[in-house]
Amino acid sequence: MMKAIFQITWREWKRIFSRPEYYLVLVVLPPLLFFFYANIYREQKIADLPVAIWDEDRGPLSRQLTFMLEQAESIHITQQVQSITELRQQVREGHILGAIHFAKGMESDIKSHHPVRITLYTNTASLVPGKLIYKDAVQVIITAGSGVILQKLIKTGMPAAKAMALVMPVQMVTYPLYNPDYNYQQYLVPGLVTVALQMMIIMVAVLLINIEWKDGTMQELRRLANDNAGAVIAGKTLAHLGVAWINFVLVAGIVFPIFGLNRTGSTFNLFILFNFLVLACIGIGLMISVLAKDVMLACDVALFYTSPAFVFSGFTFPRWAMPWYDQYYANLMPYTFFLDAFFKVHFMQLPLHYAFPEITKLMLFIGFTFFVAVFFLRLQFKRQPAYAAK
Repeated sequence: MMKAIFQITWREWKRIFSRPEYYLVLVVLPPLLFFFYANIYREQKIADLPVAIWDEDRGPLSRQLTFMLEQAESIHITQQVQSITELRQQVREGHILGAIHFAKGMESDIKSHHPVRITLYTNTASLVPGKLIYKDAVQVIITAGSGVILQKLIKTGMPAAKAMALVMPVQMVTYPLYNPDYNYQQYLVPGLVTVALQMMIIMVAVLLINIEWKDGTMQELRRLANDNAGAVIAGKTLAHLGVAWINFVLVAGIVFPIFGLNRTGSTFNLFILFNFLVLACIGIGLMISVLAKDVMLACDVALFYTSPAFVFSGFTFPRWAMPWYDQYYANLMPYTFFLDAFFKVHFMQLPLHYAFPEITKLMLFIGFTFFVAVFFLRLQFKRQPAYAAK
């Protein structure tokens, strides 16, 4: 049995590095995609977004506010506009992503103790930049407003500490955890890399059995396996698991260090999780490959199954906010559970036992899919004339 598995593993290794549909997807494409994804977010975080000022007040206060806004990390004042029509036109043409309007008489209204409204326009068709501009602009304007009130209270003779307590009776201290710099590269690249690996592994795994029937090489494979379906599945799995290890070394040993994505103490735990994901993906691919002898049909099923993995996984939008049927579909993909464990182990750097619930679900994927693959392949062997009868 072990000799048969080793022979099939070696045969599959040779097929991987000799067949373009294998080595292009498993060996050539992954490193290109890894560096491509990492390069997209080389700036790491968004800053200096173009913003316009519509200043109808033209006083010292509006100039001071403009200066303060320019100091905000995400805001870069690029131009002045003179009307709402010009503002909208600049947004439509993509020259600015937001604008701040200081109404005429703003400073005099403040001095007269009248309420003042500063209007912020953001292009939330670009969702993340719009939110960043909003966050920084609101912080600057609230700080400036509090400063005006503070100065008035101090001028009345009130002690500065008491005046500050009246202006800001509640202070909020924020501690962003796990990605404190809002670094896109740190956050998105690992997720994009792993979901791409899932798709590539499944897309190749769906060819592992049916293409043997299609090419007429199944009898040779059965001879090596002594007509044992389990040996066929085990040998092919070990070969593709070995290729996945090469890609893991590439990611964890080269891509992550080059782009500063490493996390202290998490590499081994990540490797354990990665193995469960790979085995689940290979199992799904083998199951489809055994059940769908038509190669094109198997590829279509795999593409339909893997394409929405990133969307449904909860990486960019929480699963609990999705409709129930979308949450159910998300639970049919191993990447969903890998991602939950990945956040715990990689981002939060928790011990591996925190990921045991997700690992258990991945093991269920592995057990079910491999059982189905072996069971139906054994049935196919019984239906087809054995190599010895030829």
